[in-house]
Amino acid sequence: MSWNEIVIEVAREHAEALSDALMEAGALSVSVEDADEGTEAEQPLFGEPGMEPKEAAWEHSRVVALADVDADHSFIVAAAARAVGLKALPAYTTRSVADEDWVRLTQSQFEPIHIGKNIWVVPSWHEAPDPAALILELDPGLAFGTGSHPTTRLCMEWLEAHPAPGKTVLDYGCGSGILAMVARKLGAEKVAGVDIDPQAIDSARDNAARNQVQDIEYFVPEDFAQSAYASAQFDIVVANILSSPLKLMAPMLSGRVAGGGALVLSGVLARQAEEVAAAYAPFIQLSVWAEHEGWVALYGRKGAETAPPSRQG
Repeated sequence: MSWNEIVIEVAREHAEALSDALMEAGALSVSVEDADEGTEAEQPLFGEPGMEPKEAAWEHSRVVALADVDADHSFIVAAAARAVGLKALPAYTTRSVADEDWVRLTQSQFEPIHIGKNIWVVPSWHEAPDPAALILELDPGLAFGTGSHPTTRLCMEWLEAHPAPGKTVLDYGCGSGILAMVARKLGAEKVAGVDIDPQAIDSARDNAARNQVQDIEYFVPEDFAQSAYASAQFDIVVANILSSPLKLMAPMLSGRVAGGGALVLSGVLARQAEEVAAAYAPFIQLSVWAEHEGWVALYGRKGAETAPPSRQG
């Protein structure tokens, strides 16, 4: 089957409504891009939890609709324009989309990832490069955490460098469950994972089953607060989220760390490290353990008067 893309450039206020209308008019899928991408006018568009932009669009947006090559493209555009109340038919261009084996193409973009000294994250369609290593079979999916992002890598490297046989571990903001699985495979006795996204919890449970990692319990925060872990403290608490929610959760996360236990935070840019550490200073002294591609992992032990040295220290 062959497809065409219908490309329309519109102002921000029309992008979202036009996208919905194009789908109603017969488009197979729709995406919105920054029409100024690659120029000095390019705008970043991102948000942390609780700070998402109201509109998923840019001042000068490019709406790209995928349609069957035999579809009436002019009808789709006209119907969508009428539906959103545009007085004039917007200008548009079309471009062909080459027929591909999309599954194979997508899979080719994901190779096994070597992390730390002895960890491999391997998609299900690959053989493990070193079967004797700590292997995690993990496919890209809806939940964050495949080891490709620097923050996930930093947390995995910390866990490998500080194995905790017989200890308890809390992975807060667990995403795919990758950090919880690493902790369990490295000998942690009890591991719990928490995430605000129920889809992430489902993904984490599926990944744990696929990797034959037993006894990890996953919760959304409301269920966690009602579980046997309601007032529990952990030997290790790791949270790979983002700086703003990490600062807001400083009292809660610090309170989950047992006396002498470790707190590991990532999802923090190097320029944000000082302000995040300051938010935790009343509870735990944190310092940068390691940095990778502009991201850092912060680490401290509860009850220690000074922050521990960095990996480089």
